[in-house]
Amino acid sequence: MSVKDNLLQIKSDIPTNVTLVAVSKTKPKEALLEAYKAGQRVFGENKVQEMVEKWEALPKDIEWHMIGHLQRNKVKYMAEFVSLIHGVDSLKLLMEIDKQAQKHGRVISCLLQMHIAEEDTKFGLDEQELNELIASDEFQTMENIKVVGLMGMATFTSDEGQIRKEFAHLKSIFEKLKQRLSGISILSMGMSGDYQIAIEEGSTMVRIGSSIFGSRNYS
Repeated sequence: MSVKDNLLQIKSDIPTNVTLVAVSKTKPKEALLEAYKAGQRVFGENKVQEMVEKWEALPKDIEWHMIGHLQRNKVKYMAEFVSLIHGVDSLKLLMEIDKQAQKHGRVISCLLQMHIAEEDTKFGLDEQELNELIASDEFQTMENIKVVGLMGMATFTSDEGQIRKEFAHLKSIFEKLKQRLSGISILSMGMSGDYQIAIEEGSTMVRIGSSIFGSRNYS
């Protein structure tokens, strides 16, 4: 199956109210262009340098999403163009995004990353940290970021019950956040292996890579 066929298959598989982020990390520009020609406009990268190179080379109506763990010293390289940052896991990172967005006269949309998995390797805030962040004076005064929702990753397991429980937990935090902040609309959860469960549990945005582009080459 080609990239185009894979993409159209997945698009037919997900509801129209769910945004598909094509995770193009490590993939050559030609593969992205094939997806672009098949109508895909939202791409996700997890390394800033790779995203910058692709942004410079590819059509300018692409929406670039930063989906990986983001270091503060890398924000400045993508502040000019990034559409959505998925993995904001600290107030300090949010403040850096605000500072760099201001330099470009932009407001950058962000998702706060929640730690919902039972694995220790995943980044993210717990519910108390989330509440402290949005109650902080610093958060109230930032004018160049907009928190538009939450992102989270389930445990990497074949236990569908556990995955479902973790996604349901994130959805409940999302619903509570909507009561506290205006403009909360995006719940980014679900990847190639678990996106169907995520959609059933209320995801509005799924991040799918290998099912579109094939398995990744990390060499």
